[in-house]
Amino acid sequence: MALNELGSTGLQVSRLGFGAFKIGRNQKTKYQTHYDLPSDQAVHQLLDGVLDCGINLFDTAPAYGESEARIGRYLRESGRRDEVVLCSKVGETFEDGSSSYAFDRSSVERSLDTSLERLGTGHIDLVSVHSDGKDLDIIRRSDVLEVLEERRARGEVRAIGFSGKTLEGHLACLEAEHPIDVLMVELNLLEQSQLPILAPAAEAGVGILIKKGLASGRLEASEALPWLLSHEAIGSVVVGGLSLDHVRANLVHVPG
Repeated sequence: MALNELGSTGLQVSRLGFGAFKIGRNQKTKYQTHYDLPSDQAVHQLLDGVLDCGINLFDTAPAYGESEARIGRYLRESGRRDEVVLCSKVGETFEDGSSSYAFDRSSVERSLDTSLERLGTGHIDLVSVHSDGKDLDIIRRSDVLEVLEERRARGEVRAIGFSGKTLEGHLACLEAEHPIDVLMVELNLLEQSQLPILAPAAEAGVGILIKKGLASGRLEASEALPWLLSHEAIGSVVVGGLSLDHVRANLVHVPG
């Protein structure tokens, strides 16, 4: 698969990324149907197959249940860490069936330390802020971006991202005091309110990752992926799944 440059990060990412939500969490999801969590063996086979297909971006988060730990076990056992652009997040956790958010220094430091340990790696390629929707407050009033900048200086984070919920927030990211390298935005044929961020982000050298590009399973890949990837500003569309056959079927609709 062709690789795209992710903004000015220096990261080369596959045009289709792998969203690792479903390998770790099946409670309080936005998917239309329930699913069982796979076994460790099934996860190993799935991730091997994803990499073999040419998909190098793995997107996970502390809020994705056991996802980080399972990816960490896979990377240790497979020895394929160098093949992966590893993306995780800070800000949201999911415990006892509910999410909580914290963007203060102590919470962010603890979250990063835990993610590095779970993933079994000395660095995470992209760490994004997992917003609760109060994007402007997080950008302007919390410690999270300062902490990420410090951890980047230590070599534990390669690039800093923001996974927000508002156009206003994403626009503010382009002028934030602490530079943000990548925006992760919800965009699809049914939800296009974030479309105006693409041009200014590209002009600023900020990379774009797409979440919910298939509208949590409500859109067909044959329609959704060509439309999204026709926009040159988009580096990768992150799509989840538990079936390698499904992943391969999606790849057929990735242009180029």
